[in-house]
Amino acid sequence: MGLFSVLLVDDEEELVTTLQERLSYRDVDADFSLNGASAIQKIRKKKFDVVVLDLKLPGISGIETMRVIKSEFPDVPIIMITGHGSLENGEELPKGAYDYLPKPVNIDKLLEALKGALEKNDK
Repeated sequence: MGLFSVLLVDDEEELVTTLQERLSYRDVDADFSLNGASAIQKIRKKKFDVVVLDLKLPGISGIETMRVIKSEFPDVPIIMITGHGSLENGEELPKGAYDYLPKPVNIDKLLEALKGALEKNDK
């Protein structure tokens, strides 16, 4: 068992498998899903401490996936990631999201955001 558990949700398999591997080297228990429906099924079966969720997903969008997760698991922080746009361009953080990271995802910034989400959740 790692320091904490993370569910990575993105349709870019190479991205999530790489992040999963890099997080596991840092003693983080990471799993992944390639779409929103699969992520919802996984989080219903296993407790995750944090979800990292792509904004643009095939089928159920990242925003809709977040709504379902937040309605069933309101205490699980969600960090949004996207390669489309950024908050610097004036976009707002989606309601319910803890943080936002642009792609390509920097592993150190991701770890910092994950730890921040967990600390905020513990308060």
